[in-house]
Amino acid sequence: MKRQARGSGATVIADTSAKQTAEDGPDGADGADGAEGHARASQLRRRLGRADLRAVPETRRALREMLRHWGRAGRTDIAELLTSELVTNALVHTDHDAVLTATVGPAGLRVEVRDFVSRPPQPRPAATDGATHGRGLLLVQSLADAWGVRAHGVGKAVWFELEAGAA
Repeated sequence: MKRQARGSGATVIADTSAKQTAEDGPDGADGADGAEGHARASQLRRRLGRADLRAVPETRRALREMLRHWGRAGRTDIAELLTSELVTNALVHTDHDAVLTATVGPAGLRVEVRDFVSRPPQPRPAATDGATHGRGLLLVQSLADAWGVRAHGVGKAVWFELEAGAA
């Protein structure tokens, strides 16, 4: 399903869900559990308005809705937290729009937040002065199964992955 709608903080670029049997998978291999072997792939894609922090809770709700069938309750909480951190960083530290893409499939979840500033993010060491800012990327480093930054034509994308089978 492809749609565009303007919300108070985010523009929905695409919100898609597709079911695919393991037999019809990209590698052509049969699923180990036969007729029960259905893999669900979903994607959430949103354009986030410049410095509009209303997009953070809206994005969390949309992600929660997409992940409600994922079956990894504790991982869903982590996914929401890490997504909030990446979205907040992109909106606060770049003063530009950003684009969120979250994809969940049989292997797990991948969230990517693309912004339009090439300056790389700087994880800050744990502050001892009680500061409440600067710890977002440390959370991503600590809780994600994988994460990174990749440059693109105009700006960068910060991403993380949570594996489906990880505890």
